[in-house]
Amino acid sequence: MLLSVSDLQVSYDRIKALHGISFEIDVGEIVCIIGANGAGKSTTLRAISRLISVDPGTRMTYMGKDLLKYPPDKVVSELGISHVPEGRRIFENLTVMENLKLATFARKDRRQCARDLERVFAIFPRLLERMNQKAGTLSGGEQQMLAVGRAFMSGRRMMLLDEPSMGLAPLLMLSVFEALKEINNEGTTILLVEQNARLALRFAERGYVLENGRLVMEGPSRTLLDNPDVKKAYLGG
Repeated sequence: MLLSVSDLQVSYDRIKALHGISFEIDVGEIVCIIGANGAGKSTTLRAISRLISVDPGTRMTYMGKDLLKYPPDKVVSELGISHVPEGRRIFENLTVMENLKLATFARKDRRQCARDLERVFAIFPRLLERMNQKAGTLSGGEQQMLAVGRAFMSGRRMMLLDEPSMGLAPLLMLSVFEALKEINNEGTTILLVEQNARLALRFAERGYVLENGRLVMEGPSRTLLDNPDVKKAYLGG
């Protein structure tokens, strides 16, 4: 098992955001977490990345290591977990190339970094066309490509993606998800949280349904797509 999350609890002041959720992800899987706004999806990813504190009783392991012992920078540099946050969070005043190279600051394998850069440009040829352009001048779809490419450059074993379809036109959305599938086929495990439930379930192999900080359903994506409760709540009937 690559990632094991058990009894994950998170509170903001006295408000409980996650009420002890548990799930597992194996090597090479694509898994999604779906749910409405405020369900706790982004909080789940931020907890795994160690960007927020978790409540006592939470247990998380990655490759058999206690994830709670790692600060956020070591989660990336030592464990190889990269996080594409909601809103992309790219450095708008830097060029595309500078954003990508900045993601390799903790890596020592410079030859592999060069190969990864070539691969990013192969997956996202539009980034190659705009490599000297300031990131803040890119379109929304191009910025999402850059955010994914930056995560790729960090030396990822696992990629966490927070609402990658947000704000994208349908064609660009499909282009980004096709690229993610290609990245997964090359060995990167993907955990995706997404409000577009239909898209997420068609992309992922398995899914979890999060409601008000609690996991209420899980299963193969096909099963969830056919579930009448999921259809009613998240798929428009």
